[in-house]
Amino acid sequence: MNQNLVDKAVQVLESNWRDGYTIPCGHLYPFQWNWDAGFIAIGWAHVDIKKAKQEINSLLKGQWQNGFIPQIVFHTPSDTYYPGPSVHGAYTSPHYPRDIETSGITQPPVLGVTLERIAQMDFDADFLEKAVDGVFQFHRYLYEYRDPQGEGLVYICHNWEAGTDNTPVWDHIWETLDTPDIELARKDNTHVDASNRPSKREYQHYIHLLQLFKEWKYNDHLIAEKSPFLVQDPLFNSLLVASNNSLIRLGEKLGKKRMVAQLQAWNALTLAHFHQKLYDEEKKAYVYYDLRNDAVLSEVSSSSFAPLFAKIPSEKTAKEMIRHHLDGGQFSGKHHEYYLCASFDPTHENFDPKRYWRGPVWVNLNWILYHGLKAYGYTSLAARLKADTLHLIETYGFYEYFDPRKAAYTTLQKGYGGEDFSWTAALAIDLLSEH
Repeated sequence: MNQNLVDKAVQVLESNWRDGYTIPCGHLYPFQWNWDAGFIAIGWAHVDIKKAKQEINSLLKGQWQNGFIPQIVFHTPSDTYYPGPSVHGAYTSPHYPRDIETSGITQPPVLGVTLERIAQMDFDADFLEKAVDGVFQFHRYLYEYRDPQGEGLVYICHNWEAGTDNTPVWDHIWETLDTPDIELARKDNTHVDASNRPSKREYQHYIHLLQLFKEWKYNDHLIAEKSPFLVQDPLFNSLLVASNNSLIRLGEKLGKKRMVAQLQAWNALTLAHFHQKLYDEEKKAYVYYDLRNDAVLSEVSSSSFAPLFAKIPSEKTAKEMIRHHLDGGQFSGKHHEYYLCASFDPTHENFDPKRYWRGPVWVNLNWILYHGLKAYGYTSLAARLKADTLHLIETYGFYEYFDPRKAAYTTLQKGYGGEDFSWTAALAIDLLSEH
């Protein structure tokens, strides 16, 4: 183990710790984010199990009355971030928690996986009883309100719900939107290099969607009927299956037979449609489905490989996907010109190695893909991905994201986006702690 890197990672987490939760990084993200908290708690579990549990409990304080767990919990006010609670307008929903402010959209459901990892280090039945119930109710919300076609494939209604905010996959959707020229009070592009962030026009689309949801009082039926953004995302649904599996194993240990049966039924429904609907035989990858426009979004991103994490593909499909993209393929380069794994296809004309989710390497997706590769026995490739990830962190810092081009580092001395980024530190601890 590289104890020096672990110690530095712990320092990052400690510096971002607030009263019961961890912010992603100073100034840029001053609140608690949903899937960030899930990844961060995994790191905390190795060094301070109490803080790992507090992280989850703090997030669940923002859970809505209908089971929904929001993208952001605004525990304390801050003027360094936009959009805040008033722009989101989530308080218009009758399900909104009245004692704390939150956003009205969510993020990929990694929390079941997180709870299982925490339980492996400390099986605290009292903590798990409450936390497992909370996450299960969130999954119930997703299947009951986000699956209008009864396929077991839930939709996202905002690009922020994908976690991959400005991936080029959404470009087709933005072209269909008649978004007004909204005045923005952005703060993100004053904290970090604006050229590495989503564009002004992209941000106007993001805020326009929030304005629509606010107008509809976050009514799920209206959103399903009217939202111009309604997508079945392979990453979101893969993490839902993986978290279902984790909750099933935890539920069996906790004696929650009825919950386990329901989770198994949901997973069976999802798996009956996932590959058939989202796998592109020509692209050799899982892609996205645009429910609003009844169309396949066929671009390939790092999210396209997330089904490996949930063991969704057959051995044959996994093999062809890995060979075509990750092992001397499009995402690694024939001569390994790229660090694994770029967030968008490096051979595509819209690939941008510097701009947020349009190309850079993200540590959380690498962590997901690392475990996915291991699950299928690709230990050498998994080791390479892990080595790439730790090399970027150790050499260039605990940044939010990194340039995937090896050649770029002849002049580049650091990563991109937020510095001292919490999930980068947390997942580095987890990777380094592995026996």
